Amino acid sequence: MKKISEILLKEGIILDLKEKEKTAVIKELSEKLIHLGYITDPEEFFSEILKRENLESTGIGMGIAIPHTRSKAVKELVIVFGRSKEGVDFSSLDGKPAHLIFLIAGPEDKKSEYLFALAKLSKLLRKDELRIELNKAKDEEEVLAIIKRYEI
Repeated sequence: MKKISEILLKEGIILDLKEKEKTAVIKELSEKLIHLGYITDPEEFFSEILKRENLESTGIGMGIAIPHTRSKAVKELVIVFGRSKEGVDFSSLDGKPAHLIFLIAGPEDKKSEYLFALAKLSKLLRKDELRIELNKAKDEEEVLAIIKRYEI
């Protein structure tokens, strides 16, 4: 199983999300995956990730959201990351806006790898120091370095 730092795309990191609303943020992050060639059917992928989000919010609290889905439209397991200074309302359990948003996209047939990545990322993001550092990171390289450092 790959580490989070191996599936988090450096070119898929947006340190200052333009969008302010949940659906628009998910679309902004999805556009990164589409632009980078990881999505074969953008319409299908976007529809599936929104369907998953509407089932139950992926705002897990502590300023974090992890929208995620598996789809036939995804070529390989990848993660993109966006940061919002103002925060985005993801209907989090603690009622606080999400500032760190990780979108996980997995192929339909890679269920175990996808669930493993989701669990690993969720566990990693429970570390207060990691979240503080990610909120202060100045560039994409620093984001990846922070993830690698805590990913032991």
